[in-house]
Amino acid sequence: MFSLLTLPFRLVFGLLFGLLLLPFSLLLLPFALLALPFLLLRAVLKLIVLSIIAPLVILAALFAIVVAVGAVLLAVLVPLIPFALIALLIWAIVRSSRPAYV
Repeated sequence: MFSLLTLPFRLVFGLLFGLLLLPFSLLLLPFALLALPFLLLRAVLKLIVLSIIAPLVILAALFAIVVAVGAVLLAVLVPLIPFALIALLIWAIVRSSRPAYV
């Protein structure tokens, strides 16, 4: 909230000092060109690390989703176990009381 209140002042001072320091930034342009290969190397290394780490993160997320779904199913089905046991007992009694057909 505070950053929204100070936004107009930051914009004004940022533009003011940006325009005042523009001639000095043109003097630093050759040094910025010297830094360009290092910036490209940094981008390539980040891309390599991302291509290695991203599949691992996706696998971990899928594993977490499977575990979460299993936990929810277990939390829903465990309270129903007594009813399933009663139904199994009734089914066994009904099945065993049938006459055997010869």
